[in-house]
Amino acid sequence: MSNAGDEFSNRDTGSGTDADSEVAVSDDIEYGIDDKPPLGESFVLGIQHYLTMVGANIAVPLILAGAMEMPADVTARFIGTFFVVSGIATLAQTTFGNRYPIVQGAPFSMLAPALAIVFVVTNGGVGGGSDWQAALVQLQGAIIVAATVQVAMGYLGLVGKLRRFLSPVVIAPTIALIGLALFDAPQITGAEQSWPLLGLTLGLILLFSQYLDVKARAFRLYPVILALVIAWVVAATLSAGGLLADAHPGYVPLEQVTNTDPILPIYPFQWGTPQITTAFVIGMFAGVLASIVESIGDYYAVANLTGSAAPSEKRINHGIGMEGLMNVFSGIMGSAGSTSYSENIGAIGLTGVASRYVVQLGAVVMIVFGFIGYFGQLVATIPDPIVGGLFIAMFAQIVAVGVSNLRHVDLDSSRNTFVIGFALFVGLAIPAYMGNFESTIAFREAIDLEAALAGQPGWLEAAAQAVVDTIFIIGSTGMAVGGLAALVLDNTIPGSREERGLAHWDRITEDESEFESFWDRWLGADNAAVDAERGD
Repeated sequence: MSNAGDEFSNRDTGSGTDADSEVAVSDDIEYGIDDKPPLGESFVLGIQHYLTMVGANIAVPLILAGAMEMPADVTARFIGTFFVVSGIATLAQTTFGNRYPIVQGAPFSMLAPALAIVFVVTNGGVGGGSDWQAALVQLQGAIIVAATVQVAMGYLGLVGKLRRFLSPVVIAPTIALIGLALFDAPQITGAEQSWPLLGLTLGLILLFSQYLDVKARAFRLYPVILALVIAWVVAATLSAGGLLADAHPGYVPLEQVTNTDPILPIYPFQWGTPQITTAFVIGMFAGVLASIVESIGDYYAVANLTGSAAPSEKRINHGIGMEGLMNVFSGIMGSAGSTSYSENIGAIGLTGVASRYVVQLGAVVMIVFGFIGYFGQLVATIPDPIVGGLFIAMFAQIVAVGVSNLRHVDLDSSRNTFVIGFALFVGLAIPAYMGNFESTIAFREAIDLEAALAGQPGWLEAAAQAVVDTIFIIGSTGMAVGGLAALVLDNTIPGSREERGLAHWDRITEDESEFESFWDRWLGADNAAVDAERGD
């Protein structure tokens, strides 16, 4: 069974050590990236991968629907659209993009600018209407244009060039903050919390994945789906028996499952023709930048978990370029963006299932389910405490993956410990401060931007608003703040390549030629066939 990314070759590193000895394949990986488990098993494992991110992928459309005061029947279709886009984006990324087994879903990094757009439109700030449909077409236009720039950044190689400035000192806190920044997710720290239900879910995940994994293979492969189903059945039984009131956070509203259309009509431009407003595009691009930083961290995390070589510049470019294309597709379909999902990476660590094939089958199931109204409503009945228990296990795994990158660096170096500690601290502190403001509009008001720009030309006012909005959006994303802080400090404070972990990392980073895109493989096969016919 293969445990490498795309068949990494053995090459001499110049120090008498080949790549196989430098890239240690994890003993915890049950199925590697290129492995194909049996079909039935793969379907179940694929659904499990998607269930780890279902809470977040439902939270984004529900938050937006609430802000737009969207009707209930439209909300069900809105949620279904997110699942269809997620499934198609996952298939595209795993087949044509970076080919890592990462589920794609709705990004929280783009939620802040999306809410700002909704706020302005629904309050009559832009002509053409103030209802949910007017807000959606503006949101679609902003995503499509901002994502087009992301496509260019990826496929023109601009993002990949950043890799040469990345060391383990930068990547470790960036990945760790993906998990740490979500410690206060409302499903975990909400004031109305059912700790027994959360504890049951978390306890079952730990029991199956850490204690009973050696007893039975099912516990090793399916800890998440087993824990989620058991906890949901307990909550549903208590709810049906009247032991949990409607207002209880663990209540399961079974009566809502059938309260929807069986088949949801989901198609391009279903909400109307996208409209483009320059200020909205600029704000959304700030969210795209934060998403790019998060995705790069996710790529390194997956490589680390699966024992693969660190991603090459070419792989990063193809990943970000494909994310941009899928963001454009998301705008066309009428959802709110697409990016790599950290929850799925945590599931790889817990289950040892890193198969690209598994994730692709899960994506196919999700596309089908996205058109079925009953499925969306059923998933929406999963109580927040159950999702919270799931999140704790997932996010803790991601934090551990980030910290594990520090094995490459000299931790006796005060320079390194300062950069890492500073990045982690500001990555938590600045987003906490930004959390005092509900939107970019509120942040502008807090710094009295309008008064400061009184009497200034219109173009200067627009530029200043774009800068302030960008600061707010990036400042609200913990791993973007910490990652950028570490990037600047690590590349300006003097330190040797050995000290920073770059010397070791160079030996475990895949060559550009080792990543073959979809087109490389197909065109390469065609060229090889032609050469064989010619006798070359």
